[in-house]
Amino acid sequence: MKNNRFNPRHIAVIAMFTALAFISVVISKAIPNVAGFLSYEPKDAVIIIAGFLFGPMSSVIISVLVSFIEMITISSTGPIGFLMNVIATCAFALPAAFFYHKIRTKKGAVIGLSMGVFCMVVAMLLWNYIITPLYMDVERSVVVGMMIPVFLPFNLIKGGLNAGITMLLYKPVVTALRSAGLAEPSGSAGGKAKFSAGWFIISLAVLATFVLAFLALIGVFG
Repeated sequence: MKNNRFNPRHIAVIAMFTALAFISVVISKAIPNVAGFLSYEPKDAVIIIAGFLFGPMSSVIISVLVSFIEMITISSTGPIGFLMNVIATCAFALPAAFFYHKIRTKKGAVIGLSMGVFCMVVAMLLWNYIITPLYMDVERSVVVGMMIPVFLPFNLIKGGLNAGITMLLYKPVVTALRSAGLAEPSGSAGGKAKFSAGWFIISLAVLATFVLAFLALIGVFG
């Protein structure tokens, strides 16, 4: 299944990932917000897995579709929320998927995800500086005061959580899709999906670290 060819199977998988990403958004509504309006959604992990499998453009398409569906169904933030969702997801997914498709190894995945987290954090600091004063109807100085204590840790932890989920779930998802004939054989998609205890432990440790950091951010530990 070529990354640049949208054949029927590719379209079906894109639709499936879009549905899974939207379901993750719905489920995440139960997670407390940070600062009253910053919400964590695991959809980026779903979208980056699609990007790793089928290329960066797949991530862009799914991001736009999910954000639009969210805007017209369960979101109250309107076009501003749509714009910020697309920017945040694409800033994370595009660098990660692009780098992984250059170096299709575990090291390439880690470097790509790290680049994605960095790009998302920088992009969201910039766009929150521009957009949040309009959204919250406050002076820009108020938003500037939130940059380091609120926006920086939130986006860093959000990116770390989604990177950890991606590391943990990518191989099982790839294996399932290959078994169903919906993804390329292992020889053309980054090697055999063998279980690695070391990789599993590292992925779990990364995820657990950022889960604890998020719990601390929302004040669970007092």
